Amino acid sequence: MYEAMCAAVERAGAVLAEPSAAEGLVWADPARPDLFPTVVNGADHLTWVQLPYAGIEPFAHHLDNRLRWTCGKGIYAPAVAETVLALILATCKNLHGYSRASTWSGPVGRQLANSRVTVLGGGGIATSLLPLLAPFDCQTTVVRRSSAAFAGADYTVTVDLLDDVLPLTDILVLALALTRETTGIIDSHRMDLLPDDAWIVNVARGGHVVTEDLLAALTERSIGGAALDVTDPEPLPDDHPLWSLPNCLITPHIGNTPEMGLALLTPFVEENVRRFVEHRDLLATVDVALGY
Repeated sequence: MYEAMCAAVERAGAVLAEPSAAEGLVWADPARPDLFPTVVNGADHLTWVQLPYAGIEPFAHHLDNRLRWTCGKGIYAPAVAETVLALILATCKNLHGYSRASTWSGPVGRQLANSRVTVLGGGGIATSLLPLLAPFDCQTTVVRRSSAAFAGADYTVTVDLLDDVLPLTDILVLALALTRETTGIIDSHRMDLLPDDAWIVNVARGGHVVTEDLLAALTERSIGGAALDVTDPEPLPDDHPLWSLPNCLITPHIGNTPEMGLALLTPFVEENVRRFVEHRDLLATVDVALGY
């Protein structure tokens, strides 16, 4: 990734420099946010930081208004939306159950067609997912901060109406940023509002769901099941009971893999560096007050 990012910076017309002389910083290693204070110490000319992923939680405590911040929100949405569709189809067709079977079993499954799909979050994932669902004639509802109509959705409602929407939901997709307000947004109360055959699909962050409440709902079968590309804690420990539940499908945060991500991030970084050099508006800016 380092070589690809360096090449992207140079193609955009910028010059590579040590942090002490740099005006812009492209952070290419999401696994090492702990190094950030050391890197920026003494970087007195720095005015802009580009973060690598849409989720900025590891860097959130570094955010301040002294710098301009951009992240990767929207870049990986098409890849993650494909994962959402794959998880939905897998659960509808009971692929998670058949893959665990060691003997021939009876037919289980339902159609995705005409299902009621609620997407919690009105960002890039929702934008990319709705066209993928269109051939299935699903009734789609997007729940987000704004009540303005979301392109491609049958209904758009604000978060304060979430409890009204959940009883009318067959598949709940979590695709929103993790903030103080959204941490634990899906708890026992909201799981109880879902129909008893509804599925939760989480490709956002594990912290959106109260794990203990989810475990109870799955065990008691008060919901149909859960497909989780993210968990809390993450990685999910080997002995965690979620692994053994037949109505839980877990993938190891592969909605966007490094192989997919680099191909998507590199041209984005090149474009943002070019905009920075030309003193134009940057893409995917972070709202410091909101934290995403």
